[in-house]
Amino acid sequence: MTPPPEASQLVLAAAIAGLGATVQGSVGFGMALLSAPLLTLIDRRLVPGPLMVAALALTLMVAWRDRRSVDVRGVKWALIGRVPGTVAGALTLSLLPLHTLTLVFGGVVVLAVLMLACGVPLSPRVPTLLGAGLLSGFMGTTSAIGGPPVAMVYQHEKGRAVRGTLAGYFVFGACMSIAALAIVGRFGLRELGWALWLLPGVLVGFAVSARVTRWLDAGRTRQAVLVVAAVSGVIVFVKQLL
Repeated sequence: MTPPPEASQLVLAAAIAGLGATVQGSVGFGMALLSAPLLTLIDRRLVPGPLMVAALALTLMVAWRDRRSVDVRGVKWALIGRVPGTVAGALTLSLLPLHTLTLVFGGVVVLAVLMLACGVPLSPRVPTLLGAGLLSGFMGTTSAIGGPPVAMVYQHEKGRAVRGTLAGYFVFGACMSIAALAIVGRFGLRELGWALWLLPGVLVGFAVSARVTRWLDAGRTRQAVLVVAAVSGVIVFVKQLL
């Protein structure tokens, strides 16, 4: 039986989760994108389940903080799209190697950013939301990285609207993915215990993000979304090649 991560490893993991929480609390997404590659270097079992629980705690706090700016209609359609994506992701996770899947996901994120840079318009319409939710559910369930598809749909919205809407979406989406992981045997009490070690870092990151949001809300949210998505896509892509 593989021994659990050491306490020193879990403390380092909490610090990494704190960094990711600062980014997501400021931009609206990015915790898993930045934290997952680093956490897998510590212990691959910290991803996706424990990280997803930590991200759920963060999104609950962000959703409450920015609750007045949530696009309820958009969250609804994105969640409808996420259902089949989550099911497909859970089934795929139980059948195919994660290395191949994550490599493809990193390429998809980079491609999406290039499309946006070339001026391809994305707006929160029903077909776009359904497609983004589908891809997000698939990516989030298999690798805990499900933010970019939905974040890019809302890239032109105001900072508070981006954060609140994404948080509202992630609260329900993360619950769906965690349940799916439990069904296929990839999440249990052991993973929940490891997730609790990440929470102190999440709390610190959330507190720091409150200051960063003031700077981003001065017209810098779209650029921040694109930069985080691009960098994270490259990190995931390169990590799987090494």
